[in-house]
Amino acid sequence: MGDLGWVRRVLVVEDQPFMRGLVAEALKGAEFDVHDCASASEALSMFAAVDPDVLVTDIDLGTRPNGVELAHVVKSLSPGCAIVFLTNYPSEAPFSELPAGATFVNKASLDSVDGLISAVNSTLVELPLTVTPPVASDAAKIGALTRVQLDILRMIAEGWSNAEIAKQRGSSMRSVEKAVSRTFEALGLNRSPGVNPRVAAATLYARTFGWPDPADSGQ
Repeated sequence: MGDLGWVRRVLVVEDQPFMRGLVAEALKGAEFDVHDCASASEALSMFAAVDPDVLVTDIDLGTRPNGVELAHVVKSLSPGCAIVFLTNYPSEAPFSELPAGATFVNKASLDSVDGLISAVNSTLVELPLTVTPPVASDAAKIGALTRVQLDILRMIAEGWSNAEIAKQRGSSMRSVEKAVSRTFEALGLNRSPGVNPRVAAATLYARTFGWPDPADSGQ
């Protein structure tokens, strides 16, 4: 594993498009060879071709097999494949049912990509990792937002671009850009070096309300 020429392959399985894209892009930025899909069945169909070093999977994939069941199949196919579970509720995970050595990443703690990258790297070198709990002040931050800012925050959490938000609200791009910036400022996200404010805003929303269901967005 100390070979700098080693291309680390990761298979990301996540049914929420926004989170799947976020995780995939973060890992690509850390020079992983990333392949992603939305379900366990898709993951298994491409597993042999990808031959991943790490499986990063949500536990609840919306359909069966779920992430835990997928991980067991993957371990039977490739015992050396490391497992990283994504979950909103790590304290409720069925630990007795999990493959040995699996690592957890709390979705709601992903304000920056550093936690995710550390989790994957730690799993590859078999280091223990502590799950980061939600931040206690989130409710106060959300409560300080105006109705418009809260609506914009929800759309950001759903993965909408500024252009899509402008179309939905019947506003100009410039108006939406200003509103988004003011929302980030109200949440204290424009003052955090190394933090992507859009990602941080989405995960803050998720910590408070859970990840929004794209089917309910009307997009």
